[in-house]
Amino acid sequence: MVDAGLAKDAPATAERSSFLSVAELSLVYGAKGDTPVRALSDINLAIDEGSFVSLIGPSGCGKSTLLRIIGDLLAPTGGSVEIGGRVPRLARLNREIGFVFQEAALLEWRNIRDNIALPLELRGVGRVERERKADELIRLVGLEGFHSAWPRQLSGGMRQRAAIARALSTDPRILLLDEPFGALDQITRDRLNMELARIHEITGITVVLVTHSIREAVLLSDSIVVMTPRPGKVSRIIEVDLPRPRSLGSRDDGRFDQLVKVGNRELEKGYHDV
Repeated sequence: MVDAGLAKDAPATAERSSFLSVAELSLVYGAKGDTPVRALSDINLAIDEGSFVSLIGPSGCGKSTLLRIIGDLLAPTGGSVEIGGRVPRLARLNREIGFVFQEAALLEWRNIRDNIALPLELRGVGRVERERKADELIRLVGLEGFHSAWPRQLSGGMRQRAAIARALSTDPRILLLDEPFGALDQITRDRLNMELARIHEITGITVVLVTHSIREAVLLSDSIVVMTPRPGKVSRIIEVDLPRPRSLGSRDDGRFDQLVKVGNRELEKGYHDV
């Protein structure tokens, strides 16, 4: 469940006990002398542990920027973020954050097992233990038989599976995904959507996904955070009440189409309000 402290009948963010808390967050770009660009403005979110949350909105609204602030890759100019009671920097240093980007960014000179085990190697984990963990994750993401393959030998979807496995190698408490399936064909994207849903069900990890696809967000999420055009603000939280576990057949549920329509209307409203 997600709370943005927007609706009159919703409790304020500060009154909720949440795993991921974003309070009055803002980000302004601009070097000295340049015209400042307000990327994010007054973002408030409270996300429960174990939730699957998607961020949607028009291009340039700050979805990826917000994700990078949560992941300690960018610093906000105002407001705060806490993950399990820690600031993002401490959560990152404690290996509690896993991040998957639009590109898999695998190291071409390392095989798939060694790519997945890289974060463990950097932590000083012994070879036997890190290979055991990598093999466990290879099974989890459905890459059995490819532990010795090189990245160039894998399809785009398989590389993204390896990237997800690498992000999970340190047993993080939260997984951040920045449009990881955007460049894939629809059949592969559908397959990986189901893999991601399965991984979430098995691990219980908190997931925050940036996507441009409302249908993808509805299929996977417990809650959808709709953002306005720049400066990015939260316009609405859509609670997805489809039963779990989900499958591609969930898209045949009449409630699925209703939720997609709600998301589309909210995006259109955001454009009209600017």
